Amino acid sequence: MSTSSGAIGRFDDKARESFEHVGQTTVYRGELLRHPVYTRVLHWMVALFFFLALFTGFAIYLPWLFRWFTPFFGGGPLSRVMHPWFGVGFVFFFGLQALNWLQPMIWTAADSRWIRNMGKIVSGKEKMDPPDTGFFNAGQKFQFWEIVGGSVAYLITGIIMWAGAGTFGRIAVAISYVVHDISALIMLGGIFIHIYESTFGQPGTFQAIVRGAVSEAWAWTFHPAWYKQVTGRDPQQACEEARRQMTTASKP
Repeated sequence: MSTSSGAIGRFDDKARESFEHVGQTTVYRGELLRHPVYTRVLHWMVALFFFLALFTGFAIYLPWLFRWFTPFFGGGPLSRVMHPWFGVGFVFFFGLQALNWLQPMIWTAADSRWIRNMGKIVSGKEKMDPPDTGFFNAGQKFQFWEIVGGSVAYLITGIIMWAGAGTFGRIAVAISYVVHDISALIMLGGIFIHIYESTFGQPGTFQAIVRGAVSEAWAWTFHPAWYKQVTGRDPQQACEEARRQMTTASKP
């Protein structure tokens, strides 16, 4: 699936093709391809550099509480030196991921309807997501754009703090510290929600970013419009058919 057009699309397609030569995705019967190798590599690189930056940042910000992190990075002074480079790695890989997901992350009218129905979806009163939920739902898109905004804030404030008061002035540096820390806390809260949703909240999601494939049942439950797009089948009918088969198989 091409996620964008023009130069970005050509770059993204080339990257996907290149990574398929160094890895593979096995899709078994009853499964659908969700994330190719390139997408999965980007996701885990973003996660790696985020937590490296987070841990070194905690060690700098609250050394009295998180000083036990610093030995893993060669001590306090080295943690302070490595932190901005970890941040650069995070912004770089997320930038590639943003290009990779730009098109499917565009907000649509279906996402606004998903938000209005979010209470029932999150509480489990609705067993299936709305039928027009595509490759990503509104919650995933909201977090994506929150990370985009956070990455921009990290980059700007990080450069100001890195260069120091001698270049940008004391006030700019002081404001940057506050914005940087608030952005980190907001993103950390989003990451906790992301981890929960990808494990307990939506069982079967974690394997999508590990193996690259998901069950058809997962697809028609959480992303019915995407399921219909890739299979040509009605998700509600597919669900009912699966239920009938299970009922028939369970009869003596």
